[in-house]
Amino acid sequence: MKSTNNPIYWSLLKHQDWNLYLAATSEGLCFVGSQNKPFEELVEWARKRFPGSPLYNDSEKLKDYVDEISEYLEGKRQSFTLPCEFKGTDFQLAVWDALCEIPYGQTWSYSDIANHINKSSAVRAVGAAIGANPVLITVPCHRVVGKNGALTGYRGGLDMKMKLLELEKK
Repeated sequence: MKSTNNPIYWSLLKHQDWNLYLAATSEGLCFVGSQNKPFEELVEWARKRFPGSPLYNDSEKLKDYVDEISEYLEGKRQSFTLPCEFKGTDFQLAVWDALCEIPYGQTWSYSDIANHINKSSAVRAVGAAIGANPVLITVPCHRVVGKNGALTGYRGGLDMKMKLLELEKK
């Protein structure tokens, strides 16, 4: 991957018992970290996806993103309006777009996503693309469950997934 050297701005969202690192480029939100994970999760992700890009702590640049995610965590927001910048394959981008079509408070299975993007035989690849989603919460991969409705893997951990699904049930 070619070095972009475009800066990535980050901030730590602290809201009630939530602690999440957020990062954005000049184009939009590019990373939402896992609940209570160390800064190194962001550093490692940025090294792979934006090699050579410097990281700058800038709470002011992330304020609008922090506000929207905080409103969501308070149950006051069901969708997000601010731009995102995604770096992924065409297949990953199609999967991430499909995730954004899952209505608030509902869940889809991996098969539902595969069918939605007209790749019904690519259920495992869909799972891998979901696992690579860099923007937790705003691209709602927590709304994907197993075919039988069981909670399945989640980059943020199953506790975080459960908390987000419970929040959306209220």
